[in-house]
Amino acid sequence: MLGIDLGGTKTEAVLLGDDGQVHWRERVPTPAGDYDATLAALIALVAHGRAAAGGEVSIGIGTPGTVTADGRMKNCNSQCLNGRALPRDLEAALGQPVAVANDANCLALSEATDGAGAGHGVVFAAILGTGVGAGIAVHGRVLTGPNGVAGEWGHNPLPWAEADHDPRWRCYCGQAGCIETLVSGPGLARDHHGAGLHCSASASTPSAAPTAEQIAAAAARGDAACLATLERHASRLARALAGIINVLDPDIVVLGGGLSRMPHLYERVPALWSQWVVSGGVREPVRTRLAPSRHGDASGVRGAAWLGRQLVQGGHGGR
Repeated sequence: MLGIDLGGTKTEAVLLGDDGQVHWRERVPTPAGDYDATLAALIALVAHGRAAAGGEVSIGIGTPGTVTADGRMKNCNSQCLNGRALPRDLEAALGQPVAVANDANCLALSEATDGAGAGHGVVFAAILGTGVGAGIAVHGRVLTGPNGVAGEWGHNPLPWAEADHDPRWRCYCGQAGCIETLVSGPGLARDHHGAGLHCSASASTPSAAPTAEQIAAAAARGDAACLATLERHASRLARALAGIINVLDPDIVVLGGGLSRMPHLYERVPALWSQWVVSGGVREPVRTRLAPSRHGDASGVRGAAWLGRQLVQGGHGGR
C-alpha cells in the first residue's frame, strides 16, 4: 500500500506492507504554486512506488486541505490546490481509485491503526504546529462528516476563555479568539511576546521575538518567564481538549506536530482538564488518556497508506 503526504514544501511517499513495515520511501520538493507540476510530481511518485512494489498498489494521499462533496479541494494552504478536482485528476491519470484526505485525518488513522491509539475505540488526534487541526477515528475508520469538517477543532472559540487573560486575536478564517490562535506554535510565541516577557530564549537574538521552540528550551533551563508562558498555554490546551471530551468523550487524545514534543504537556494538561470536564456533581478521574503520536512526523504518510488500503477494501476513502 502506497501513502503520499503532500506538504507545502515537501512531498513524501512510502510503501507499507500489511504489517506496517516500510519497504520503500522517497521525498521530493513540492512544486510551489503550480497545480499541474504538483499533479505531475504525485503521478511520478506513484510510478516509482509501483515499481518498488513490483505491481499495482492501493493509493492514499494526505493533503493540507479538505475534499468537498463535489470532489474539489478547499482550505489548502497550498492555494494552487483550492478549487481543483485533485482526486478525479489523479484517478484519471492513474487509472485506479485514490483516497484523498486531510493530513489530520491521516494522523488519526495512523495512530488508531498501529500507533498510540491502537486498540482504542475513539481516537482524537490533534496537530499542534504552525496551525491547529484534528482528525477523529472511530473503530479504525476516519470520521469526516457531510461537510468534511469533522475535527476542525482549531476554528472554534476557546472554551471558558477569560477576557483579562485570553486574547481574542483575529484568525485567518475570519473569526476571532479561535483555539488555533492561542495554542499553535505562533500563538504561544505571540502570547509570550505580547505579555511583555523577556527570557533567556531570546538572548542569542535579542532583537527578535523568541519562537515556541526557543521558549520551551529556555523553560527547560528553568527560566521563570518562559515557564509562565508554557503554563498559560497548557491551561488553554486543557480547556480546549476538555470541550472535546465533553462532546466526543474519546478514549485517547493523541498529539502530533512540533509542540507535541514538549513533555510537560502530558503531565500538566491532564492535571488541569478535569476541572472543566463535566462531572455531574461526582468527582472522578478523567479516563481519557493524553499521549504523543507514536510515529511522529511519519504518521501523516502512514495514515495515507492505511486510508488507501481501506478504500480498496470497501471502507471510507477520505471523501
